[in-house]
Amino acid sequence: MKKVGVIFTGGTISMVVDEKLKAVIPGLSDAEIMEKVIGIEKIAKVESFHFGAYPGPHVTPQIMIEIGRQAKQLLAREDIEGVVITHGTDSLEETAYLLDLTISSVKPVVVTGAMRSSSELGFDGPANLAASICTVLSPESRDKGVLVVMNNQVNAATEVAKSHTLNLDTFQSMEFGPLGIVDQDQVIYYRDIKKRQYIETDHIVDEVALVKTVAGMDSTLLKYCVDTGCKGIVIEGMGRGNLPPQMLEGVGYAIDHNIPVVLVSRCPMGRVLDTYGYEGAGRELREMGVILGDSLSGQKARIKLMLILSITSDQKEIKRLFEKNLYQTV
Repeated sequence: MKKVGVIFTGGTISMVVDEKLKAVIPGLSDAEIMEKVIGIEKIAKVESFHFGAYPGPHVTPQIMIEIGRQAKQLLAREDIEGVVITHGTDSLEETAYLLDLTISSVKPVVVTGAMRSSSELGFDGPANLAASICTVLSPESRDKGVLVVMNNQVNAATEVAKSHTLNLDTFQSMEFGPLGIVDQDQVIYYRDIKKRQYIETDHIVDEVALVKTVAGMDSTLLKYCVDTGCKGIVIEGMGRGNLPPQMLEGVGYAIDHNIPVVLVSRCPMGRVLDTYGYEGAGRELREMGVILGDSLSGQKARIKLMLILSITSDQKEIKRLFEKNLYQTV
């Protein structure tokens, strides 16, 4: 029988309602969670590893790196078929994407969690954990990068986002849909993942800011980021990748200080491109030296820039790593 490593990092899957607080807090042990995954011993040997009991908002990029280190150690073992990581859903997509960029193993890595605590009716944690273990055991899950399995859907870490504060099907690949589903313990894939990158690092640069663009915004926040020591800035621009003209001064200020500025869209779907040529639009921004972040969300572009900055500060190399799928140049 194949062995699956399960790394418990915390999140709602490990929480209960505290009667005094009348609120949900960490409370279940790893063993207590596994006891609720009834019948899993019939299909796999599970070896559990306790990493922590972190709520999603408590997980920092440095903690994500440490989760990755533990996952790599398990993946290097010949007796481990793959790894499942339980995680708080608030930051799950960021951790999953960081792991996807930094783990090169062909063995499956699945990140999962729960939207309801064990004290609520319909606790979804055990079902998600069981589906994740089944996903690891599927031969078709190999060499697909990091996967997110929730609500019997299999999504790619590069595409998935938390789309709702409450729904069980909150994790969605909104533009392309899931890679597949888990149906009666069988994993069925309907499409493959094509665009994948690997960044060889186990370090991260923390000082990267994320700025969301709104109508009439000026350069105050961008200049503040530069003056307070940011090593990089990600901007969620409007539409196709455009900014109010009042922000141009701040963009130039950052670039003049050799700080990479990555532009993505605040829209939940679609990529940025230098389509428009008016003041503050994508064409002018790219000519200024702004790096286009393809279809990444702001939070994922920030994770990627944090990782890239740990290996290079060369603007041309950063640009290449972000834009390699946007422009097919030889």
